[in-house]
Amino acid sequence: MSQNTAAAPPTFASEHEESRARRRTLLIVSLASLFGLSVWFSTNAIADALEVEKGLSEQDVAWLTIAVQLGFVFGTVMIAITNLADILNARTLFFMSAIGAGALNLLVMPLDNLPLLILVRFGTGAFLGGVYPPAMKVLSGWFVKNRGFALGMMVGSLTIGSGSPHLLSSIFVDNWQAVIVGSSLLAFAGGVALRALVSDGPYEVPAAKFRPSSMLTLFTDRGLRLTLLGYLGHMWELYAMWAWIGAFMAVVIGVRPLIGDSLDLASALTFLVFFVGAIASPLAGLLAERIGRTLVTSLLMVLSGGMAVFIGFLPIDLAPLIVIVALVWGATVISDSAQFSTAVTELSPPEYRGTMLTFQTGLGFLLTAGSIWLVPVLEDASGWGVAFAVLAIGPVIGTLAMMRLRRLPEAKLLAGGRG
Repeated sequence: MSQNTAAAPPTFASEHEESRARRRTLLIVSLASLFGLSVWFSTNAIADALEVEKGLSEQDVAWLTIAVQLGFVFGTVMIAITNLADILNARTLFFMSAIGAGALNLLVMPLDNLPLLILVRFGTGAFLGGVYPPAMKVLSGWFVKNRGFALGMMVGSLTIGSGSPHLLSSIFVDNWQAVIVGSSLLAFAGGVALRALVSDGPYEVPAAKFRPSSMLTLFTDRGLRLTLLGYLGHMWELYAMWAWIGAFMAVVIGVRPLIGDSLDLASALTFLVFFVGAIASPLAGLLAERIGRTLVTSLLMVLSGGMAVFIGFLPIDLAPLIVIVALVWGATVISDSAQFSTAVTELSPPEYRGTMLTFQTGLGFLLTAGSIWLVPVLEDASGWGVAFAVLAIGPVIGTLAMMRLRRLPEAKLLAGGRG
């Protein structure tokens, strides 16, 4: 396979010039990630319309979401096995993948056949496997110090991008097609922006050789193994919460427009749950650089797991309290995510950094398929309380893994020696 032929990393006349270029890159990569990932939950945001227009059931909509997760796993595993994230230029991979995801997302509109819809969503997820991890790799080539903050900014953008269909849905209440078209156009714009406006960073490493066995380091290295376990615990909770919080808010709030017959309140509040997570993610990165990644991820998982345990048991007539708990959950459930990814870049061989990130991410999303499927099953059988409380199992396991890592010598490689 051909080697990466990316241009040489840029050189700078002064530290101020490099700092300015780094800030510009962070802004563009964050926006491109926001746009590129906007197609992820496009069908969740229009679930009610799909049930009416295409005759889908709630479980059918769940399978559309699961298909994206499994497609993402397929895409990331293929990229990891081939070391594509370290052989092909990450900016080019991001561009091609964002365009592909946006194009497949458009096919949701004409298709009425459930198996074909599932196939299209699977393909969309596969392309997204070339969006999220390469974006993290691009940033890791620009940042060593404050890398946790930088990846936190990018994950914050990912969070807004994932929640953007809910915002579009709240605006275009009676036009579900506009949600699909809008999210696809955002994906196209994100791919073009990152490829055209961002260069490789000064800390980018030379292209790696094709070595499929490199991804097994996640299991054989003790520090990476514990980081992976923490990440898996985090992922068990995260995407199931994201996938079903909109449906839960619709039950709590009901149909209640804010302005005339438009701007649905439940959808707007759901987007706000995503938005507070986007704000919290870079703040968690700043905190992790000061007190350690293992401690910050543990504290956040304790908080998010606590919200999961009792939010579904709160009486519906306490809607304002439920909204407050949901916002705290939204802030804590995602803000540790970038710190797991940052830890992987600090613990893995630099030349296979992209492969490690991609493989870790793929395994995490494979796990999410199970929790996304489980929530509506438990909700139907026992209610939202039990359905959400089961998600707390992940943070418990993840916290134990990260506190174990904090006591090991490998922790000295994290956050400048802070663990």
